[in-house]
Amino acid sequence: MNKTKIIILDFDGTLGDTTAVILKTMLGTIQELGLPERSEQECLTMIGLRLTEVPAKLFPGLDLEPDLYALTYRRLFNEYNVEGAVELYPNVVETLTALKDRGLVLTIASSRSNASLNAYIKNLGLTDTITYVLGGNDVQEGKPHPEAVNRTLRELGFKPEEAIVVGDTVFDIHMGRNAGTRTCGVTYGNGTRESLTDATWLIDDFAELIDIID
Repeated sequence: MNKTKIIILDFDGTLGDTTAVILKTMLGTIQELGLPERSEQECLTMIGLRLTEVPAKLFPGLDLEPDLYALTYRRLFNEYNVEGAVELYPNVVETLTALKDRGLVLTIASSRSNASLNAYIKNLGLTDTITYVLGGNDVQEGKPHPEAVNRTLRELGFKPEEAIVVGDTVFDIHMGRNAGTRTCGVTYGNGTRESLTDATWLIDDFAELIDIID
């Protein structure tokens, strides 16, 4: 097996603790649009999908315009996403710095929009470690389709066997598997340990990522 050269990271639930603001926004969107109530756990299972993909999965059989849901969500998210609402998980900055110092290329592939991602990267102090970013609006196909991983590898000149995809949901793990990479599930985010069993590795703390890099 080739030595790991690139790590492709999810953002929400992997690097940034956005769960509270996402749940508040989803529940607010459901209420504002007069949709059937959904539990927090049901909403959590939607994290990792693009916004326009959520209605069909969260409200199957309901004729809900995906763009209306997405526009309402984005407006409310911008209201709730005040300074300090989102923080990095423990050990993220230190671990990313150590991995970069070891010569690894660090990128992000997220369902979040590119503009939102880059704002978080800047505001949370990740500009010096993350070198390439793909948001949900940068690709035609969302997770678990491997397009984001395939494009990252192609544009940066790496092979699947040189990459590890890291994420907190089954969508991240299957995206990596579908692209032929190894995968690492983080258990502290929005997915459950049981949902991440297809991952090559599972870690309970982001710092443990250092230990699995060959």
